[in-house]
Amino acid sequence: MDFVHRPYQPGETIAAVCTPPGEGGVAVIRISGNDALLLADKVFSGPIRTYRSHTAHVGKILDPQGTVVDEVLALVMLNPRSYTGEDTVEIHCHGGTLITRRVLETILAAGARAAQPGEFTFKAFINGKLDLAQAEAVQELIGAKNEHALHSAEQHLQGALSKKIAAFQHELTEIAAILEAFVDFPEEGLEFASEEEVIGSLNRTLHKMQHLARTFHEGKMISHGISLCLAGPPNVGKSSLMNALLGKDRAIVTPIAGTTRDLLEDDLTLNGLHFRLIDTAGIRNTHEVIEQEGIRRSKQAMQDADLILLVLDAAAPLCPHSSELLSTAPQHKTLLVWNKIDLPHTPHTIDYPNTVHISAKQELGLTELQHAIDNILWQKGPLAKDEVVITKLRHAQALSQAITSLETLIAGLKTGVSPEFLSSDMRNTLKELGTIIGSNITEDILSAIFSKFCIGK
Repeated sequence: MDFVHRPYQPGETIAAVCTPPGEGGVAVIRISGNDALLLADKVFSGPIRTYRSHTAHVGKILDPQGTVVDEVLALVMLNPRSYTGEDTVEIHCHGGTLITRRVLETILAAGARAAQPGEFTFKAFINGKLDLAQAEAVQELIGAKNEHALHSAEQHLQGALSKKIAAFQHELTEIAAILEAFVDFPEEGLEFASEEEVIGSLNRTLHKMQHLARTFHEGKMISHGISLCLAGPPNVGKSSLMNALLGKDRAIVTPIAGTTRDLLEDDLTLNGLHFRLIDTAGIRNTHEVIEQEGIRRSKQAMQDADLILLVLDAAAPLCPHSSELLSTAPQHKTLLVWNKIDLPHTPHTIDYPNTVHISAKQELGLTELQHAIDNILWQKGPLAKDEVVITKLRHAQALSQAITSLETLIAGLKTGVSPEFLSSDMRNTLKELGTIIGSNITEDILSAIFSKFCIGK
């Protein structure tokens, strides 16, 4: 990918609009860098360079000819007490698209460079205001789609994840010093700790790291959302269920089999989690080319989904297509939904681990359906309020690599592997942990992380 943030130039002054595009009451333009006060002084009607830190001042933005561009509020934040750790000026102007652009152009003409995506947060990371996990939490906080995701992002921004990683590093560094001593002074007979004590200490840290790694399943759900696929034969009420869950007529419902021929998607919030709800074409044997393609996409959606609602008709005999779906759908992520219980029916005696009975048309059993969805998603129980979870794939991969290296180290200790190799495993473990919070990080990783930010943050 392209390298998004430029090679860091300490103190280079940048500027960008920090508020979303569009019309509003106020727009905020941030200026940060060594010359932030000097540049703001050029365009602001008052003597900004004389203002005390964290004070606000009413004035006007003037173009080079002295013409008033807008009446604004200027906030001054001197280093290091600013978001970026540099001198920063925020200009609060009127929120129209045109006036905001004119104010920004005036500031850029005075000598500031237009900021790139995430560059203010990048400066904060480089200047030690945030570690990398906290910097990533800024973007998660902005993009949070539910209360769980918001709470997790706030925890990470406050340093909860970073403290856990730092604790692992501290515990392992003490053991690393012992291993390095064995390598450097093999003839000295140094005995800082017994082998059993070292292994016991490493195992305790390993178990805590493994526990944190296992939270990625829940963390991914709350942060990235859950793909929820409605699958089943034609005319079992999948589209009616989609409409009932959404509370609106999103899908067309008719008595004609095969009404839905393509994937239909919409966003849904249930029990505090964000879902991507996918209604699929009814699965059956057909010679109709368009319907065949819809069925192929339905089967692919089932494979890709985090959770499947397998909808069957409670008021009809079990058809071959239903039997095939029951046997092929992965049970660990499938909830069997018997629909149309408002019609005369004889209960089906099918032993399936996750089952619920509803009427989408009459909106019966929807509460029980939501509880059943919760039970599948939170198989280990709901997260404790203060539980720190891994929400990013990058963190999960780094932690997994660290765990693998630590397991190799422990196995090597038990089998008498040379201290040189053990020290190498320890260094790999610490290196992978360091990538989570920003040490031992490559330029490519930094580019990938900050490219996902919006300009102005």
